[in-house]
Formats: sequence, structure tokens, C-alpha cells
Amino acid sequence: MRRKLRSPLPQRHGLDPVRLRLPTDGHWATVRDHLVDRIPKLAPERIDAMLREGRIVGVDGPLAPDAPYAPGGFVWFHRDLPDETPVPFALDVVHRDDGLLVVDKPHFLATTPRGGHVVETALVRLRRDLDLPQLSPAHRLDRLTAGLVMFVLRPELRGAYQTLFHDRLVHKEYEAVARFDPGLAMPRTVRSRIVKHRGVLAAQEEHGEPNSETRIELIEHRDGLGRYRLLPRTGRTHQLRVHLNGLGIPILGDDLYPVVRDRAADDFTAPLQLLARALEFTDPISGRRRRFETRRSLATWSDVDGHSAPAACTANRAASSPSAPGPAREDYR
Repeated sequence: MRRKLRSPLPQRHGLDPVRLRLPTDGHWATVRDHLVDRIPKLAPERIDAMLREGRIVGVDGPLAPDAPYAPGGFVWFHRDLPDETPVPFALDVVHRDDGLLVVDKPHFLATTPRGGHVVETALVRLRRDLDLPQLSPAHRLDRLTAGLVMFVLRPELRGAYQTLFHDRLVHKEYEAVARFDPGLAMPRTVRSRIVKHRGVLAAQEEHGEPNSETRIELIEHRDGLGRYRLLPRTGRTHQLRVHLNGLGIPILGDDLYPVVRDRAADDFTAPLQLLARALEFTDPISGRRRRFETRRSLATWSDVDGHSAPAACTANRAASSPSAPGPAREDYR
């Protein structure tokens, strides 16, 4: 197996540089000509400026504006960052050892860079604030969902922990607040076929072989609202939100189900009332049984009027460096 080339550029703001391989059958006279053809989102003038500033590099350092095309070679550069609205809530560290980092993610913070969310993501914040440049996610949690997310500190352990999630060997528990319908028998298991079409924000339930399964339990109810425990056995896009909406009890604060609603980038009120409460699994390295639980709670359950406030998850503190871990519950059965 060929060893991956080490980037000559360091991370910037917790982000790795882009690495591009120059095609072996390339016909371009210069690297600049190739980049203009290959990256149409970057204006030629911007590429020219990056070359002049020494921001596009090869294995031997910055490339000159007229650097000749080298088939099979590599170049690295940092993307221009999008304008982002800071997410004003902190990440809390639940557990950290020499292999794993478990954090409590607030609402509105994406797990990993994607689209217009790059620096304002859990991965980039943690790499930067905890000085963990090799940190990688073991799984992902939707941007609008709060709760537990697990990261891997050492690259050689990444595959083992990611495989746990891929093979559905992690027991996941969620909590949600939604309308209480006395006509819905609980507990119940929902199985359906969920399809997410490219370019469409909301996923759909369609006829066909089920590809998703969720057990739904009613924990308690009052004042027309229910607090539900959700136990997914699969991980389709928006699965929990789709299944509760399909039952006629969409989760409070949902901007997609049953109706897509626009939300301003700086609107942090009325967050989705969905919380990743627990992760439990047999550690693939140590063989121990491990369980991690969130310290967050959904504030709408205790204060219905508070759902319009930015801190509708009671642990949504003001943004700062990730806090040190407190006593996390772990089972070693």
C-alpha cells in the first residue's frame, strides 16, 4: 500500500488543506491552467492571487505562477472560508482518554464541515481548542440535534470505532418532546422506507421494503405534550424526525417536518427538541462495556414558554473553549 504523502501545509483554523492529484494524462502547460479548468468555483483571478501569495504548494514548497504542469504530482492549498454566523453555545467534554473523546454538542452546531458550515463545527472547534489536529469523528449527529458525539483521537483507532457505528453495534438512545396523542398506543416500533432525494431538504417515506426502524416509548406526558424515548435500530437521514412526523406528532422546533420553514442564520431560538441521550457499546480495543450519557436536558419539558428562548436545551451555555469532563457514567460489564 502506498504511503499517503504528508501535507507541506499545516492545518488552518483546525482544517486540513485540500490535496489535489494532477492527472497523469494532463495536457495543460502550467499548474495554473489545470486549476482554472478543475476548480470552476474559483475565479482565475483568485487562483492567480493565491499563486502570487505562495498559498498553493507542491512537495517542494510554494508554486510559482508559471510552474509547469507535472503529471501525477500533488498540490495543496487552503480553501477560502465562507462567512459564518458564530454558534453562541459551548461544547462540553463528557469523557476523554487516550483514544476517545465524547462531547455534548449543542443545537445548531454541525458535527463536521459541510457547505456553509466549516469553522463553526464541532470537529474544527475541538481540533483547534483542544490542540488535537488528528481528531476525527466516529459518527455524525445532525446539526439541529443536541447531545452526545464521539470522536477518535488517534488515526490508527479510527476504523475500529467507525466500524462499530457502521455495523450497528452501538446502542443509541434519544429523547424528544412532541405533541401527546392519547390515541397512539405506546410503546410501538415504526418500520418504513425512508428516501432522501438529492437537492430536497426533507426526506420522504415511500412504499417499498422498509430500510428504517425505531422503537418509540412514551416516558411521560402533561399539558398536551409528551416526552419520548427513541431507540433507532437503523440510521437513515432524519429517521427519528420522519417517524414521529409520520405518526402525526412532529418534534417541537422542527423546521422540516411537517412543513419546510426558512430560518435566518442567526436565529437560535426554538431549537429542535431532539437530544442524543446515551451511547453504549463494547469497546473494540479493550473489550469493556462502555456507556456515556448526556448532561443536557430539553428545557421545553419543564418550561413550555421557554421554547422560544435560545437556551431551550438547558446545557446550551455561551460559547467558550470546551469544558473539562465531569464524572461520566461508564459501565465495564
